[in-house]
Amino acid sequence: MMSLTIIWIALPLFIGLTIYLLPKLDRYLALATVLMSFGYGLNLFLTADSQEFQLLDNFGVSFWADQLSSQFILTNALVTAAVIIYSSFQNKTAFFYSQAVILHGSVNAVFICADFMSLYVALEVIGVAAFLLVSYPRSDRALWVALRYLFVSNTSMLFYLIGAILVYQANHSFAFTGLSNAPPEAITLIFLGLLSKGGVFVSGLWLPLTHSESESPVSALLSGSVVKAGVFPLLRCALLLDDLLPVVQILGISTSFFGIIYALFEKDAKRILALSTISQLGWMMVAPMVAGVYALAHGLVKSLLFLASGALPTRNLDELQVKPMYSGLWLILLVGGLSMSGCPGFLGFAAKVSTLKSLSDWPDILMNLSSVGTALIFGKFIFLPHKWQGGHLKPGLGLAALLLIVSLLVGNVLYLQAYSLANAGKALAVIGLGWLGYWLFIKRQDWKFPRMFEQFEHLIGSMSLVLILLFWMVFT
Repeated sequence: MMSLTIIWIALPLFIGLTIYLLPKLDRYLALATVLMSFGYGLNLFLTADSQEFQLLDNFGVSFWADQLSSQFILTNALVTAAVIIYSSFQNKTAFFYSQAVILHGSVNAVFICADFMSLYVALEVIGVAAFLLVSYPRSDRALWVALRYLFVSNTSMLFYLIGAILVYQANHSFAFTGLSNAPPEAITLIFLGLLSKGGVFVSGLWLPLTHSESESPVSALLSGSVVKAGVFPLLRCALLLDDLLPVVQILGISTSFFGIIYALFEKDAKRILALSTISQLGWMMVAPMVAGVYALAHGLVKSLLFLASGALPTRNLDELQVKPMYSGLWLILLVGGLSMSGCPGFLGFAAKVSTLKSLSDWPDILMNLSSVGTALIFGKFIFLPHKWQGGHLKPGLGLAALLLIVSLLVGNVLYLQAYSLANAGKALAVIGLGWLGYWLFIKRQDWKFPRMFEQFEHLIGSMSLVLILLFWMVFT
């Protein structure tokens, strides 16, 4: 199994370089690599086995592949496969597929890393590959957004690296388990780096602009897979060390409401999806033990919605009220919105039920309120006007959407234990409350939050505020 895992990690990097030599086979090599990744994740999921490997001594490299890893790996594989299928009809160059495969492999590596130094290398590769994909159009706007992302990524990794060194200084090991003996400042710096990298809470204010201004397939990759690379290590640390679990849960609840509040007063379709991603990351953090199924549901839905957003007549929701979209495109938005709202019949329902069942009293109440907010947000898409005449789906979107929707339905079958009359009734009531709130309040309001805190000069200030908050949480 160790040899297979090493091949699985190294192959995407090798294929990413090989695509340059065989550009006519770019999409086929990329898709074959992703299918192999899917097979590895599926085998890991079905065997429900936990594998630990140590390739070197205390300096690293150590891997840990288990059930939680498998669900994140499957998410990454399905999202990347959908993006490759979609992009095959959009005249993308070999450079795009090369970077997509390298990004896919480095994200996979994060999901099995068990030491901070290996994780650092994987996160840095992710940052470079994501930067190249965001800047792919080569326009001035794309280059600025990509450089902004790279700056935030590198700054967050600097904090992370200092924390990792402090862990090694205390334990003579970079292993995750070393956090138990590490000084509080090490935990704080590592968490700040990961929160900023994942786009969590206030330190994620770089995310709306980056995800909304990237091309649709790149936005799908970023929101469906890449941001989870920052959250996954937080989940792993929370499960290893009981003292860190309350910290991660509090940050998760705060993040959930932070994203919802911003999204409620936004009119740009892609920005709403990006802000919703921030909120949904909070759902993963509030219940690390079942975060895998939520990551899978979120990754499938958000990649589906971002790919569909590229075919909208306009991104402005007010304009979409008077410019009906093609009904086939609306059906894609409907499926994604229902699943993320927790409607029975889709994987999102099982994900929300599993998460809420694992919570105690007050977190359960707060996350139920967050569920209403999620349904309210997606009501903005579900109640848009549409028509069948004079429209068609973008080339490649139909196939990509089919893969993702079938995955949502099949995944739902794997979690039938979440179904009961009480759970289904509660989910429908929550969605009904959210839609009622949309019609009574949100549809009529015309106010939105200022974007000044998303400006480049304020991003590091936001990270500083989170650093102070983390110091207070860890030391107390």
